[in-house]
Amino acid sequence: MNSLQQFRLLIEEELQKINYPTTPEKLYHPIEYVLSLGGKRMRPILLLMAHQLYSKDVSKAISPAIAVEVFHNFTLLHDDIMDNAPLRRGRKTVHEKWDNNVAVLSGDTMMIQAYQLVSTVDSDILKEVLEVFSKAATEVCEGQQWDMDFENQLDVSISEYLKMIEYKTSVLLAASLKMGAVIGRSSSEDADNLYEFGRNLGIAFQLQDDFLDAFGNPETFGKKVGGDILANKKTYLYLKAMEMSDIAQKEKLEDYFSDKYFNENEKVKSVKEIFSELNIPTLTKQLMMEYHEKAISHLDMVTSEKKEPLYAFLKLLFDREN
Repeated sequence: MNSLQQFRLLIEEELQKINYPTTPEKLYHPIEYVLSLGGKRMRPILLLMAHQLYSKDVSKAISPAIAVEVFHNFTLLHDDIMDNAPLRRGRKTVHEKWDNNVAVLSGDTMMIQAYQLVSTVDSDILKEVLEVFSKAATEVCEGQQWDMDFENQLDVSISEYLKMIEYKTSVLLAASLKMGAVIGRSSSEDADNLYEFGRNLGIAFQLQDDFLDAFGNPETFGKKVGGDILANKKTYLYLKAMEMSDIAQKEKLEDYFSDKYFNENEKVKSVKEIFSELNIPTLTKQLMMEYHEKAISHLDMVTSEKKEPLYAFLKLLFDREN
């Protein structure tokens, strides 16, 4: 049975083996560049882990695993343009290093390549695998659109936010697991339970990310604490605080999340104080654990006896320090 680290190394090796044409250079070099920036490789690893539950022949799952990683990075390429982000994993984003047109066209090529890689699966399961992948691909785009809509929407509900993070973050994790199971010839019940495991895992992970962005340890979190607050993002913490706040607290939050200028340290400190007064950190952790427990319940229902690496992966994912 392969370990998490073995799968990660396998993914990196396979990504490096992709032989892109040398011309047009501005089409293919940005793809090589963005794939070289690294990352957790969570989605392809989960696909391989799900496949391993049912088959020892990992070769049939490698191309689809690379497909979901290429697709994920395509979404990052386009998201960075929409967010006008200067950096990705500490390096210049593609649109900063080249320009927007290059990033759009290279991203389009990556999406096409992802479908080419998925299409290598056995013909008798090709339709099912493509349906799972295409559904997730569409929902990721829907989630990104909702995320952009919420930037200017004043009355975002918590249910709308949870649906947005499900589509933007969770569905590709869920689809990766289901694709791996289908390619490994699992039962339809196991494939569906693995999908639900991934869907709930993704929501829990994003809620944890929201929490750590405000209350995490900057030395272990890996990002600047308070980034979501400074960007006026309507995360679960903000939406729950608005739901629970009194008039004075609500006015303060609305003021801080407006376009008015505030000292950055003062803004982060004051917003976090309101969050703490309303017990938002505890409520966020509680909701995160609800989704975490739902994820475990679906993994428990999977019939394979080789699930230990997935339980270990789940534990590793949520062992990030606060």
